[in-house]
Amino acid sequence: MPIPTSLAAVYEPVMTNDVLGRLAATIKARRTARPEDSHTRRLLDGAPVKPAKKLGEEAVEMAIAALAQDDKALIAEAADLLYHMLVVLESRHIALDEVFGELERRMSATALEQKRRKTASR
Repeated sequence: MPIPTSLAAVYEPVMTNDVLGRLAATIKARRTARPEDSHTRRLLDGAPVKPAKKLGEEAVEMAIAALAQDDKALIAEAADLLYHMLVVLESRHIALDEVFGELERRMSATALEQKRRKTASR
């Protein structure tokens, strides 16, 4: 939903575009938290099964929200999915920058190059 013009001048997002990087850093820091104090630590301790299972559950919940719920519910499920994706990456010691690098690589390739690569990998 767009911000009403009367509020646009005073509205500032609470989070910035680097929120994924900051969240990934927080998740990484939770590796050393006490398990009784950190849900993230408990997920990481159960790796790879526990974080992967939770990621799958959240993906299904997001798909359901996309089909049958309002925008607010979909946004909440998208946030949950991103969090659990970052936990899975951390459980495998994969930096978010590696994923960003892959996205950059894909975006720089032409559609034809992407199709050629996909066909060759089959």
